[in-house]
Amino acid sequence: MTDAGILAGVLDTLAAIAPEVAGGELVADRALRQQVDLDSMDWLNFLIGLHQRFGVDIPEADYAKLVDLRTIVDYLAARSAKPAG
Repeated sequence: MTDAGILAGVLDTLAAIAPEVAGGELVADRALRQQVDLDSMDWLNFLIGLHQRFGVDIPEADYAKLVDLRTIVDYLAARSAKPAG
């Protein structure tokens, strides 16, 4: 999957949690939670949604790394490219 495809999936997942968010207005390297004002439960639901959509396990230890759209896309791209097993 391309980075653009991953980004589209991330934005779709975000829209399911926060439908008022306009993906085109988000800044890729700015903290996502600050841009869309997600509380901790919404953020957790967003990460769970990413796991379900992309089939990528996101350990709790990695939650703090996933700050902005660019980092999230890179994280998902790296993990979805790895062969299973």
